[in-house]
Amino acid sequence: MGAQLRVYRRRMRSVKATKKITKAMELISASRIVKAQQKVWASTPYANELTRAVSALATYSSTDHPLTTAEEDPQRAAVLIISADRGMAGAYSNNAIKEGEQLATLLRERGLQVRPYLVGRKAVNYYKFRNRDVAGTWTGFSDSPTYEDAKEVADALIKAFLADASSEDFGIDEIHIIYTEFQSMMTQNPLAKRMLPLEVVETDAPIPTGLLPMYEFEPDANRVLDALLPRYIAARIFNAMLQSAASEHAARRRAMKSATDNADDLIKSLTRLANAARQAEITQEISEIVGGADALASASAGSE
Repeated sequence: MGAQLRVYRRRMRSVKATKKITKAMELISASRIVKAQQKVWASTPYANELTRAVSALATYSSTDHPLTTAEEDPQRAAVLIISADRGMAGAYSNNAIKEGEQLATLLRERGLQVRPYLVGRKAVNYYKFRNRDVAGTWTGFSDSPTYEDAKEVADALIKAFLADASSEDFGIDEIHIIYTEFQSMMTQNPLAKRMLPLEVVETDAPIPTGLLPMYEFEPDANRVLDALLPRYIAARIFNAMLQSAASEHAARRRAMKSATDNADDLIKSLTRLANAARQAEITQEISEIVGGADALASASAGSE
């Protein structure tokens, strides 16, 4: 019985140590998510206004630009998946990877060859474990991305998009992005969006009716698009990374809170079991003492 009590106490010490870790990670995520939310709110207006500017330029100009004109017969599509570098965030990374798998299936049904571009060690390890070819990987900044990180990813995607089929980069015809949209502390949804050729779905501006405005481009529409579209792609990727970072912190905070609550429940359960085992041990000792005293008393009475 004493051995059983030692087992319960050892498990209680282990669970309490785990609880300290999960509680610390919950508090860290709770403190970081505030800064992540502020970065999302700060970057979203710029990204939306840049989207409107590029949309107006692409809509009201008659130029055919490679970044806004869809291929008649697309052959290859790039899929950028944004996941986490670390675990203990519930199903956050798995949901993004699953959304990427569903999108890849749809693209293959259209007859396109899919080239994955991965951000975060979780997505990289997922593809590496399955021995899948990957066009590009970036790790080490999923919980706190910078604009330089986003620009590095955007430059690689645009370079592949503008490359010829005969080049080393083996050009692509479409660019899609998978990220997790931060809506609230409790709600984060994985989203799939097409970035190139330009597909504007974020703007809330009303659709113009009647006569459309006349735009003048200086020096010309092609050069303006050359300057705006790389900034547009970098801004959208940066905003997606910030949204994903905030979602990662929220998911990790929620997962660690659940783990801490489960640890509390397990400690209470183990405490009850340990008390029962201790009580049984005490009862057994008392029974042995009483039994021994009765045996001695009977022996003394028989000798007399």
